[in-house]
Amino acid sequence: MSILTSPTDPIVIDPTATYHWNWQGQTLSIAYETMGAGEPILLLPAFSTVSSRTEMSGLAAQLRSQFQVTTVDFPGFGDSARPRLDYAPPLYRQFLADFVRDILAAPVTIVAAGHAAGYALNLAATVPDRVSKLILVAPTWRGPLPTMARGQQPWLKNVRELIRTPLLGQFLYQLTTTSNFLSFMYRRHVYADASTLTPALLAQKRQITQQSGARYGAAAFVTGGLDPYLDRMSAIADLQSLNIPVLVAIGQDSPPKSKAEMSALAALPNVTSCTLPGTLGMHEEYPSELHDVILPFLTLNV
Repeated sequence: MSILTSPTDPIVIDPTATYHWNWQGQTLSIAYETMGAGEPILLLPAFSTVSSRTEMSGLAAQLRSQFQVTTVDFPGFGDSARPRLDYAPPLYRQFLADFVRDILAAPVTIVAAGHAAGYALNLAATVPDRVSKLILVAPTWRGPLPTMARGQQPWLKNVRELIRTPLLGQFLYQLTTTSNFLSFMYRRHVYADASTLTPALLAQKRQITQQSGARYGAAAFVTGGLDPYLDRMSAIADLQSLNIPVLVAIGQDSPPKSKAEMSALAALPNVTSCTLPGTLGMHEEYPSELHDVILPFLTLNV
């Protein structure tokens, strides 16, 4: 594997690289891409049933002319390994810390969407020398079912374990990953402009959900098992502890509960904020608008 070390290196390197990461004695193959030249930026996609580094392709394409841009699939998602593990916050906190340490030149700027924003925030708070700037795009910390249930509930773990079972679990998972269901969810929470939900895009999203082992990570996310924080104050405490520039981007059409959490983070005195078109998938739906806002922040001298 080659890693960019100077601005004179090729524009594209390791377009489909693999990071071999060890978790509790098991080696997982993690898919990532690196492109461009310059200061390093890590782009983290949002956690979801269809989570994939391809969500960041539009933004990466615009940043690569000025920066070294890396996108990565989280363990259990995208093109990365999806074994039957206990997908939970300790795994992802350790993965992110190890990936930044092993693959990227620290300190690094991190652009993170959705739940990934919570993990990036935690990394910056716990290992401050590894993160130079932080951009949180439509940041969330509570999964879909806990949001509907108004918090973590004991029965959510039972749902998660049920989806992990061999037969019934696979059947239930298939019910929630049909093209019609994915279209419904995208129109309701992810994309603001329904006209962009083409059959080709939905087919691509559904293909992500059909990979072997896909339901394990997805079940953990949907039931709140991947929530990076248990309450708003914990996220605020980490954000207040930072001494680096932080930008929070809010989708103007975000669901009310999610938007309230984003606004609470954006209201902190050490945070710069902006409101842009879109909702929870604004990083994928409106990459140009996001790029135009974050570029001055990225080139800010601190």
